[in-house]
Amino acid sequence: MSYQLNHLPKRTQKPRENGITLALDKGYSVRQVEDFCEVASGHTDLVKLGWGTSFVTPNLEKKLAVYKRFDIPVFFGGTLFEAYILRNQLEDYIELLHRFELKYVEVSNGTIWLSENRKNEIIHQLSQEFTVLSEVGSKNPDDIIPPYKWVNIINGELAAGAWKVICEARESGNVGVFRPNGEIRSGLIDEIADQISVDQLLFEAPKKEQQTWFIKKFGSNVNLGNIEPSEVISLETLRLGLRSDTLFDFFSVEGPDFQKLYQNSNTGFSQD
Repeated sequence: MSYQLNHLPKRTQKPRENGITLALDKGYSVRQVEDFCEVASGHTDLVKLGWGTSFVTPNLEKKLAVYKRFDIPVFFGGTLFEAYILRNQLEDYIELLHRFELKYVEVSNGTIWLSENRKNEIIHQLSQEFTVLSEVGSKNPDDIIPPYKWVNIINGELAAGAWKVICEARESGNVGVFRPNGEIRSGLIDEIADQISVDQLLFEAPKKEQQTWFIKKFGSNVNLGNIEPSEVISLETLRLGLRSDTLFDFFSVEGPDFQKLYQNSNTGFSQD
């Protein structure tokens, strides 16, 4: 950090098992990746090359080399995995991961039909040599999965070998754990978190208000994904209570001065 400030929440340190920030690269150039890593590598745990962008992004090897130099693991988007599965090319996909020396892989079925049994078989197979992030939830906003089924699917994928299970929201933040208007399906989240440790989950939350909700709900070290690279620093300030949205959530209220600040928090403080 640039300077000292007391009464901040304790953040986990990289490499993290929780408190993960997963950034979504939607086609950055090599130079953009260099700039991003210079500023935010200390706060970025994983980078996903969104959907099939890696197929059309120029200088992919050079770009991956920059992320590697800054110790940020990268994986291809789940839609690319689904494109290979749709064409019955799983072995080709595995060869692709080897070619680019990727250690992480996403397994999803948000767009294609892929039975849970087959999906779990693939998770188990890939987990023998890769770190698997599976994803639960449909990209179709009209496809509402009941909470009990979310729990069953997540438990099955963790048992099959998934390291973390991503709870779908897309880069738009309006499907899966969110309603089409972006509102959080809080009852769904409560039921999932009641039966599964949130440390095993990674919530896609591309919008500031969504990130704020999860941080207030589960604390600074909740796992969050689909973060715009340009918003990683902003997210870290939310985690640390250094933005107005969480300013009074993560400090120790000690002594009369702190008590006075807290009691007057809703009067006279500007909002950013």
